[in-house]
Amino acid sequence: MFGFYIVLAIFLVLAILLMIFRVSRLISVVKGSDEKSVTGSNNVNAILMVVFLVLFFGLMAWYSFAHFDSYDPPIASDHGLVTDKLFWRTMWITGIVFVITHILLFVFAYKYRYRENHRAEFYPHNNKLELLWTGVPAIVLTWLVISGFAAWSDITSKAPEDAEQIEITGQQFTWLIRYGGMDNEVGDYDYRLIDATNDLGMDFTDKANFDDFNNNSIVLPKGRPVLLKIRAKDVLHSVYMPHMRLKMDAVPGMPTQFWFVPNKTTEEMRIEENNPDFNFELACAEICGTSHFAMRRIVTVLEPEEYDKWKAEQKSWLSKNPDYMSQVPENLKELAVVTAGINE
Repeated sequence: MFGFYIVLAIFLVLAILLMIFRVSRLISVVKGSDEKSVTGSNNVNAILMVVFLVLFFGLMAWYSFAHFDSYDPPIASDHGLVTDKLFWRTMWITGIVFVITHILLFVFAYKYRYRENHRAEFYPHNNKLELLWTGVPAIVLTWLVISGFAAWSDITSKAPEDAEQIEITGQQFTWLIRYGGMDNEVGDYDYRLIDATNDLGMDFTDKANFDDFNNNSIVLPKGRPVLLKIRAKDVLHSVYMPHMRLKMDAVPGMPTQFWFVPNKTTEEMRIEENNPDFNFELACAEICGTSHFAMRRIVTVLEPEEYDKWKAEQKSWLSKNPDYMSQVPENLKELAVVTAGINE
């Protein structure tokens, strides 16, 4: 606490000295002192403004082109083409406006620097300019918002009936991944049923749960619609697959969803990227705690035939945990045994 008071005292002394300096300068101006109020440093600062402008935009242009592939990965889903089109349309419009306004900002700082015997022009108002810089942004932004809303509505609309259903649940610090099984329907859940084994709270009064299975990674079929049913158990997470142009928050107590169609297999991407170790990935795009970095999963995209074979080889969660048959209603036990493949 003593150190804090010392720092505060130093700050106050410096503030008082600065105020004394400012007051003395103002008094000299009022008295009509011959001392120039603006020195040669004014021209130096104006020139440095232009130098900064050139260096800043030069560095920005170099970095943008030199590292373009690092922040613009190849698109691997159908809707990604729409998303990228919207992104680059917005980027071009806002980028051009950004460049023009900042050129004017720094050039005007140079052109209209203080010079003796130079009078500023009084220009209080112009109706045409007011209409121009109000109307044009309003029209352009309306166009961007409407086109973006149309794309968003399509992405979050009801998925096709034959979509592969996969549930992704975020928790600190992992993803819990559940597939809809052979009936292609993810079963219901109830948070009150969560325990050390049934960490998703699968409700076995719902027969859709009987053939559901879990997996540590995400496997997807090329060319088929995939519906991700997204939720969180604790804090806010965010499902992010950059190559799929897929990002959707996982919110506790508020399930969300996102459907898309992968259009490139992992093998095809390895050839395209000339990288035999390439893998799609799922990451958490929301800083959710100290081990946020650990929320990464491999995403594998297979040809439809390979995917069907892989899916058929998976064992249901219920067959691996037959003790939970006690939670199945009596009238559904026979169906559960057959569907879950418990006798296999």
